[in-house]
Amino acid sequence: MAYDPTWRPAGFWGARAWLLALLILIAGAVAARAESRAPDLVLTGALTGRAHQTYTELPFRVPAGVERITVEFAHTGKEQRSVIDLGLRDPERFRGWSGGNKSRFTLSETEATPSYLPGPIRAGTWKLVLGAPNIRANAEARYEAKIWLHRKGEAFAGFAEAPLAEGERWWRGDLHMHTGHSDGSCLSRRGAKISCPAFKTAEAAVARGLDFIAVTDHNAISQFGALREIAPYYDDLLIIPGREITTFQGHANVFGPTGHLDFQLGGPRAPDLKAILDQVETAGGLFSINHPGLPSGEICMGCGWTAPDADYARIQAVEVVNGGVAEGPLSGLPFWEARLGEGWRIVGVGGSDNHDPTLSPGKAPAIGVPTTVVRAPQLSETSILQAIRAGHVFIDVEGSRDRILEIDAEAGDARAEMGGSLIAPAGTRVRLLVRTAGIADGMVVLAGDGGRLAANPKAPVTEANALATFEFVADGTRGWVRADVRSRDGRLLLIGNPIHLDPGL
Repeated sequence: MAYDPTWRPAGFWGARAWLLALLILIAGAVAARAESRAPDLVLTGALTGRAHQTYTELPFRVPAGVERITVEFAHTGKEQRSVIDLGLRDPERFRGWSGGNKSRFTLSETEATPSYLPGPIRAGTWKLVLGAPNIRANAEARYEAKIWLHRKGEAFAGFAEAPLAEGERWWRGDLHMHTGHSDGSCLSRRGAKISCPAFKTAEAAVARGLDFIAVTDHNAISQFGALREIAPYYDDLLIIPGREITTFQGHANVFGPTGHLDFQLGGPRAPDLKAILDQVETAGGLFSINHPGLPSGEICMGCGWTAPDADYARIQAVEVVNGGVAEGPLSGLPFWEARLGEGWRIVGVGGSDNHDPTLSPGKAPAIGVPTTVVRAPQLSETSILQAIRAGHVFIDVEGSRDRILEIDAEAGDARAEMGGSLIAPAGTRVRLLVRTAGIADGMVVLAGDGGRLAANPKAPVTEANALATFEFVADGTRGWVRADVRSRDGRLLLIGNPIHLDPGL
């Protein structure tokens, strides 16, 4: 059956529209808390001709517990050529000078807007420094400085001050890559192997046609300053703050926070995984286990996941495909499916684990191979991470630019999409609708409990836009069902996230 991208089964569109509205509401509320809430302080006043070529310092108090300061500044009198430059001092030192080139800046312990220095946000008296290179004798320039004092755990919009694009769609990205801030390398212009600068990774991602990336250097936070600097230039690429927590018992990516997180699992600062997860949750981060199927030994110490007493209820995602490894003994697929079988709702993602952005495009582990494809209502950090948490994700193993996999289920009046839950009591007939695009010759294959219950868990794909329908009778147990797409010769092309089956009361 040909697939019409606008088609939805009867009754399903209303539920989907409701979910979309909810996601937009959540994303908007979080973004509003992070960027558009009322400022904590507003400093106002006026500079007259007497301030010409002088400096004025405006003191303000910063209480304990603040982790980030954001300043937005505006002044009048520009039609009279009045100019007010801007700088900042903390209680101990000078923190930066942007002159008249920025009206908004932010700084924290780990990263800051260019012109300003990252560093501890000390409690005490800070001073906004106003320089007046020109104010005419009879002129007056009125100013307003809005100051936000962000505390630990408060949502923050990341490196982009506003969504880069609006409208629900599938956004394509890479969630695992390294720069010269850890072990990413490339050749210099003269051919020497160097620690590769962050802009080369962004450059390769744009060339690959990606919508978003997360740079995840090993236990590093220095990359955040470099990423904040380049983000305004790459205004068609969402750059999500990330890092790879590298321990002796496993590796995991953390997306979102830019503050310090202890990674020394088993040491006094992080005696167990719980301590690390506590920090991540307090900071509002998303925790994703990396390459759990890799061996751990002298070649790659800690690469496999062996962390004891892992509470999978607190782990949001797992890297099912690392680089080009989708199946076989090094794949993360068996680990993920084992956790799903235990009842944990963990989202499957992919990541190239790229360490050289100049690798030939399209061949693992080049940037974008695999691609994690996320359905979200806008291209923003808040929206993308929320959609990942919700499981609205599939993995494009080969990193194509156009392949699509959508999975919806219905049981009576109940409806669910990929990542959701379907109420299906024992004896209920479940109908699964799998839509594909960009693949004209392949096979849709069901996995999980639904695949076990279906009379025929496979269906051929013979058109570039196709719809496959499966049916099975729920057996009254909790479980899951998802769909993959394979090529004619059996290679995994697309990996879907599950719909969870709930027998209800």
